[in-house]
Amino acid sequence: MPELPDIEAYRAALAPRVVDQVVNDLRVFSPFFVRTVAPALELAAGCRVTEVRRLGKRVVLCLDNECFIVIHLMIAGRLRWLESGRQGPARISLAQFDFPRGRLVVTEAGKKKRASLHVVHGEAALRALDRGGIEVLDADRETFIAAIRRENHALKRALTDPRILSGIGNAYSDEILHAARLSPLLWTAKMSDEQANRLHEAARHVLTDWTDRLREMFRGRFPGAGDITAFRDGFAAHGRFSKPCPTCGTAIQRIRYADKETNYCPRCQTGGRLLADRSLSRLLRDDRPKHVDDLD
Repeated sequence: MPELPDIEAYRAALAPRVVDQVVNDLRVFSPFFVRTVAPALELAAGCRVTEVRRLGKRVVLCLDNECFIVIHLMIAGRLRWLESGRQGPARISLAQFDFPRGRLVVTEAGKKKRASLHVVHGEAALRALDRGGIEVLDADRETFIAAIRRENHALKRALTDPRILSGIGNAYSDEILHAARLSPLLWTAKMSDEQANRLHEAARHVLTDWTDRLREMFRGRFPGAGDITAFRDGFAAHGRFSKPCPTCGTAIQRIRYADKETNYCPRCQTGGRLLADRSLSRLLRDDRPKHVDDLD
Protein backbone atom coordinates (compact mmCIF):
# COMPACT_ATOMS: atom_id res chain seq x y z
CA MET A 1 0.00 0.00 0.00
CA PRO A 2 1.41 3.42 -0.89
CA GLU A 3 2.35 5.17 2.35
CA LEU A 4 3.30 8.72 3.32
CA PRO A 5 6.54 8.98 1.29
CA ASP A 6 4.89 7.37 -1.76
CA ILE A 7 1.81 9.61 -1.59
CA GLU A 8 4.04 12.65 -1.18
CA ALA A 9 5.95 11.54 -4.29
CA TYR A 10 2.67 11.31 -6.20
CA ARG A 11 1.59 14.70 -4.87
CA ALA A 12 4.86 16.36 -5.86
CA ALA A 13 4.67 14.87 -9.37
CA LEU A 14 0.96 15.57 -9.85
CA ALA A 15 0.74 19.15 -8.60
CA PRO A 16 2.68 20.87 -11.43
CA ARG A 17 0.67 18.89 -13.98
CA VAL A 18 -2.85 19.59 -12.71
CA VAL A 19 -2.92 22.63 -10.40
CA ASP A 20 -4.66 25.55 -12.14
CA GLN A 21 -5.77 23.12 -14.86
CA VAL A 22 -9.39 22.35 -15.74
CA VAL A 23 -10.80 18.83 -15.66
CA ASN A 24 -11.84 18.63 -19.30
CA ASP A 25 -13.45 15.21 -19.05
CA LEU A 26 -13.59 12.16 -16.80
CA ARG A 27 -14.63 8.54 -17.10
CA VAL A 28 -15.15 5.79 -14.54
CA PHE A 29 -14.66 2.20 -15.68
CA SER A 30 -15.50 0.34 -12.47
CA PRO A 31 -18.81 0.91 -10.68
CA PHE A 32 -17.22 -0.24 -7.42
CA PHE A 33 -14.53 2.45 -7.45
CA VAL A 34 -16.74 5.46 -6.62
CA ARG A 35 -18.06 5.16 -3.05
CA THR A 36 -20.21 8.31 -2.87
CA VAL A 37 -23.27 9.43 -4.81
CA ALA A 38 -23.61 13.08 -3.81
CA PRO A 39 -22.12 15.30 -4.94
CA ALA A 40 -21.85 13.50 -8.28
CA LEU A 41 -18.37 12.94 -9.69
CA GLU A 42 -19.56 14.40 -12.99
CA LEU A 43 -19.66 17.82 -11.33
CA ALA A 44 -15.87 17.82 -11.46
CA ALA A 45 -15.92 18.22 -15.24
CA GLY A 46 -15.18 21.83 -16.08
CA CYS A 47 -13.75 22.60 -12.65
CA ARG A 48 -10.24 23.84 -11.98
CA VAL A 49 -7.85 22.04 -9.62
CA THR A 50 -6.63 24.47 -6.97
CA GLU A 51 -4.39 22.16 -4.94
CA VAL A 52 -3.22 18.57 -4.51
CA ARG A 53 -3.13 17.37 -0.90
CA ARG A 54 -2.36 14.23 1.04
CA LEU A 55 -4.87 12.99 3.61
CA GLY A 56 -3.28 10.06 5.41
CA LYS A 57 -2.68 7.56 2.60
CA ARG A 58 -5.09 9.33 0.25
CA VAL A 59 -4.49 11.70 -2.66
CA VAL A 60 -6.87 14.67 -2.69
CA LEU A 61 -7.67 16.85 -5.71
CA CYS A 62 -9.13 20.15 -4.50
CA LEU A 63 -11.53 21.81 -6.96
CA ASP A 64 -12.65 25.41 -7.31
CA ASN A 65 -16.30 24.48 -6.65
CA GLU A 66 -15.31 23.55 -3.06
CA CYS A 67 -15.50 19.84 -3.88
CA PHE A 68 -12.71 17.35 -3.19
CA ILE A 69 -11.88 14.18 -5.11
CA VAL A 70 -10.35 11.78 -2.59
CA ILE A 71 -8.51 8.73 -3.97
CA HIS A 72 -7.43 5.86 -1.72
CA LEU A 73 -5.15 3.49 -3.63
CA MET A 74 -5.20 0.75 -0.98
CA ILE A 75 -2.86 -2.20 -1.74
CA ALA A 76 -2.66 -2.41 -5.52
CA GLY A 77 -3.94 0.95 -6.73
CA ARG A 78 -1.59 3.24 -8.65
CA LEU A 79 -1.67 6.55 -10.49
CA ARG A 80 -0.42 6.93 -14.06
CA TRP A 81 0.15 10.08 -16.06
CA LEU A 82 -0.26 9.72 -19.82
CA GLU A 83 -0.07 12.02 -22.79
CA SER A 84 -3.42 13.35 -23.95
CA GLY A 85 -5.25 10.75 -26.02
CA ARG A 86 -3.24 7.79 -24.76
CA GLN A 87 -5.26 5.03 -23.14
CA GLY A 88 -4.46 3.34 -19.87
CA PRO A 89 -4.36 -0.45 -19.57
CA ALA A 90 -7.98 -1.45 -20.18
CA ARG A 91 -8.09 -4.45 -17.86
CA ILE A 92 -6.97 -2.62 -14.72
CA SER A 93 -8.04 1.00 -15.31
CA LEU A 94 -10.58 2.28 -12.80
CA ALA A 95 -10.97 5.89 -13.91
CA GLN A 96 -9.35 8.60 -16.00
CA PHE A 97 -9.28 12.39 -15.71
CA ASP A 98 -8.42 14.46 -18.79
CA PHE A 99 -6.51 17.71 -18.36
CA PRO A 100 -5.08 20.11 -20.95
CA ARG A 101 -1.56 18.78 -20.25
CA GLY A 102 -2.31 15.06 -20.10
CA ARG A 103 -4.42 12.30 -18.62
CA LEU A 104 -4.46 10.97 -15.06
CA VAL A 105 -5.42 7.28 -14.91
CA VAL A 106 -6.15 5.33 -11.73
CA THR A 107 -5.35 1.62 -12.02
CA GLU A 108 -5.61 -1.36 -9.72
CA ALA A 109 -3.95 -4.70 -10.35
CA GLY A 110 -5.29 -7.94 -8.89
CA LYS A 111 -8.74 -9.39 -8.38
CA LYS A 112 -9.53 -7.70 -5.07
CA LYS A 113 -10.88 -4.25 -5.91
CA ARG A 114 -10.15 -2.22 -2.80
CA ALA A 115 -9.20 1.19 -4.20
CA SER A 116 -11.83 3.86 -3.67
CA LEU A 117 -12.83 7.35 -4.72
CA HIS A 118 -14.95 9.70 -2.62
CA VAL A 119 -16.36 13.04 -3.72
CA VAL A 120 -17.16 15.43 -0.87
CA HIS A 121 -18.18 19.07 -0.62
CA GLY A 122 -16.55 21.40 1.84
CA GLU A 123 -13.66 21.20 4.28
CA ALA A 124 -15.83 19.72 7.04
CA ALA A 125 -16.81 16.78 4.82
CA LEU A 126 -13.16 16.25 3.91
CA ARG A 127 -12.13 16.24 7.57
CA ALA A 128 -14.76 13.59 8.23
CA LEU A 129 -12.68 11.18 6.10
CA ASP A 130 -9.62 11.75 8.28
CA ARG A 131 -9.09 8.79 10.64
CA GLY A 132 -7.69 11.15 13.27
CA GLY A 133 -4.03 10.12 13.45
CA ILE A 134 -1.44 12.85 13.95
CA GLU A 135 0.97 13.87 11.22
CA VAL A 136 4.36 12.65 12.44
CA LEU A 137 6.36 15.29 10.59
CA ASP A 138 4.22 18.10 12.01
CA ALA A 139 4.04 16.85 15.59
CA ASP A 140 6.56 17.64 18.32
CA ARG A 141 8.08 14.94 20.51
CA GLU A 142 5.54 15.29 23.32
CA THR A 143 2.55 15.08 20.98
CA PHE A 144 3.97 12.03 19.21
CA ILE A 145 4.73 10.13 22.41
CA ALA A 146 1.35 11.01 23.93
CA ALA A 147 -0.40 9.64 20.83
CA ILE A 148 1.61 6.42 20.88
CA ARG A 149 0.95 5.86 24.59
CA ARG A 150 -2.75 6.77 24.53
CA GLU A 151 -3.68 3.09 24.24
CA ASN A 152 -1.65 -0.01 25.04
CA HIS A 153 -0.72 -1.74 21.78
CA ALA A 154 2.26 -3.55 20.30
CA LEU A 155 4.48 -0.95 18.61
CA LYS A 156 3.87 -2.41 15.16
CA ARG A 157 0.14 -1.97 15.56
CA ALA A 158 0.46 1.50 17.08
CA LEU A 159 2.59 2.75 14.19
CA THR A 160 0.17 1.46 11.56
CA ASP A 161 -3.10 2.48 13.24
CA PRO A 162 -4.46 5.48 11.27
CA ARG A 163 -6.32 6.63 14.39
CA ILE A 164 -2.93 7.14 16.09
CA LEU A 165 -0.48 8.09 13.34
CA SER A 166 -1.28 9.23 9.82
CA GLY A 167 0.21 7.74 6.67
CA ILE A 168 2.31 4.84 8.04
CA GLY A 169 1.76 1.24 6.92
CA ASN A 170 3.46 -2.11 6.94
CA ALA A 171 6.63 -1.16 5.07
CA TYR A 172 7.69 2.04 6.77
CA SER A 173 6.73 0.79 10.23
CA ASP A 174 9.33 -1.97 9.79
CA GLU A 175 11.91 0.61 8.75
CA ILE A 176 11.08 2.90 11.67
CA LEU A 177 11.32 0.09 14.22
CA HIS A 178 14.64 -1.07 12.78
CA ALA A 179 16.04 2.46 12.92
CA ALA A 180 14.79 2.82 16.50
CA ARG A 181 16.20 -0.62 17.47
CA LEU A 182 12.86 -1.64 18.99
CA SER A 183 10.88 -4.86 18.87
CA PRO A 184 7.66 -4.74 16.85
CA LEU A 185 5.97 -6.58 19.73
CA LEU A 186 7.06 -4.20 22.50
CA TRP A 187 3.92 -2.93 24.27
CA THR A 188 3.60 0.84 24.30
CA ALA A 189 2.80 0.79 28.04
CA LYS A 190 6.19 -0.85 28.70
CA MET A 191 8.17 1.54 26.52
CA SER A 192 10.68 3.61 28.46
CA ASP A 193 11.10 7.35 27.91
CA GLU A 194 14.42 6.69 26.19
CA GLN A 195 12.81 4.17 23.85
CA ALA A 196 9.95 6.56 23.12
CA ASN A 197 12.43 9.28 22.21
CA ARG A 198 14.26 6.87 19.89
CA LEU A 199 10.99 5.94 18.23
CA HIS A 200 10.08 9.57 17.61
CA GLU A 201 13.49 10.37 16.16
CA ALA A 202 13.44 7.26 13.97
CA ALA A 203 9.94 7.98 12.65
CA ARG A 204 10.84 11.51 11.66
CA HIS A 205 14.15 10.45 10.12
CA VAL A 206 12.79 7.51 8.09
CA LEU A 207 9.76 9.38 6.75
CA THR A 208 11.73 12.52 5.92
CA ASP A 209 14.60 10.60 4.33
CA TRP A 210 12.39 8.43 2.12
CA THR A 211 10.14 11.32 1.13
CA ASP A 212 13.21 13.25 0.00
CA ARG A 213 14.66 10.21 -1.78
CA LEU A 214 11.48 9.52 -3.73
CA ARG A 215 10.96 13.13 -4.69
CA GLU A 216 14.50 13.23 -6.03
CA MET A 217 14.04 9.87 -7.79
CA PHE A 218 10.99 11.15 -9.66
CA ARG A 219 12.20 14.66 -10.28
CA GLY A 220 11.19 15.59 -13.82
CA ARG A 221 9.04 12.51 -14.39
CA PHE A 222 5.87 10.91 -13.09
CA PRO A 223 6.29 7.68 -11.08
CA GLY A 224 5.81 4.63 -13.29
CA ALA A 225 3.57 1.66 -12.54
CA GLY A 226 6.42 -0.25 -10.87
CA ASP A 227 8.01 2.72 -9.11
CA ILE A 228 5.60 2.87 -6.18
CA THR A 229 6.34 -0.31 -4.28
CA ALA A 230 6.54 -1.66 -0.74
CA PHE A 231 9.94 -3.23 -1.47
CA ARG A 232 12.93 -0.97 -2.06
CA ASP A 233 16.63 -1.73 -2.41
CA GLY A 234 17.52 0.81 0.26
CA PHE A 235 15.30 -0.67 2.95
CA ALA A 236 17.01 -2.07 6.04
CA ALA A 237 14.38 -4.62 7.10
CA HIS A 238 11.09 -4.63 5.20
CA GLY A 239 10.96 -7.27 2.48
CA ARG A 240 14.48 -8.47 3.35
CA PHE A 241 13.72 -11.79 5.05
CA SER A 242 16.88 -13.95 5.31
CA LYS A 243 19.07 -11.14 3.95
CA PRO A 244 21.77 -9.60 6.16
CA CYS A 245 20.89 -6.68 8.39
CA PRO A 246 22.83 -3.65 7.07
CA THR A 247 23.78 -2.75 10.66
CA CYS A 248 25.00 -6.05 12.17
CA GLY A 249 24.87 -8.63 9.35
CA THR A 250 22.37 -10.93 11.10
CA ALA A 251 19.74 -12.47 8.84
CA ILE A 252 16.50 -10.49 8.89
CA GLN A 253 13.62 -12.51 10.36
CA ARG A 254 9.86 -12.31 9.95
CA ILE A 255 6.55 -13.00 11.62
CA ARG A 256 3.41 -13.44 9.54
CA TYR A 257 -0.20 -12.64 10.27
CA ALA A 258 -3.16 -12.57 7.86
CA ASP A 259 -1.78 -11.40 4.51
CA LYS A 260 1.01 -9.29 6.05
CA GLU A 261 4.42 -9.94 7.50
CA THR A 262 6.70 -8.01 9.83
CA ASN A 263 10.43 -8.02 9.21
CA TYR A 264 12.97 -7.31 11.94
CA CYS A 265 16.57 -7.87 12.98
CA PRO A 266 16.79 -10.11 16.08
CA ARG A 267 20.16 -8.74 17.19
CA CYS A 268 19.39 -5.04 16.69
CA GLN A 269 15.77 -5.08 17.83
CA THR A 270 14.97 -7.98 20.16
CA GLY A 271 18.22 -8.79 21.95
CA GLY A 272 18.66 -11.98 19.93
CA ARG A 273 15.19 -13.34 20.71
CA LEU A 274 13.26 -14.79 17.78
CA LEU A 275 9.65 -13.71 17.58
CA ALA A 276 6.99 -16.19 16.51
CA ASP A 277 3.51 -15.84 15.10
CA ARG A 278 0.76 -18.20 16.20
CA SER A 279 0.87 -20.43 13.12
CA LEU A 280 4.62 -21.02 13.43
CA SER A 281 4.34 -21.75 17.15
CA ARG A 282 1.56 -24.27 16.56
CA LEU A 283 3.51 -25.95 13.76
CA LEU A 284 6.89 -26.31 15.46
CA ARG A 285 5.83 -26.26 19.12
CA ASP A 286 8.88 -27.03 21.29
CA ASP A 287 11.13 -27.36 18.22
CA ARG A 288 10.79 -23.68 17.37
CA PRO A 289 14.16 -21.88 17.82
CA LYS A 290 13.92 -19.20 20.48
CA HIS A 291 17.21 -17.32 19.92
CA VAL A 292 19.09 -16.21 16.85
CA ASP A 293 22.06 -18.37 17.92
CA ASP A 294 19.81 -21.46 17.62
CA LEU A 295 19.39 -20.94 13.87
CA ASP A 296 21.33 -23.22 11.56
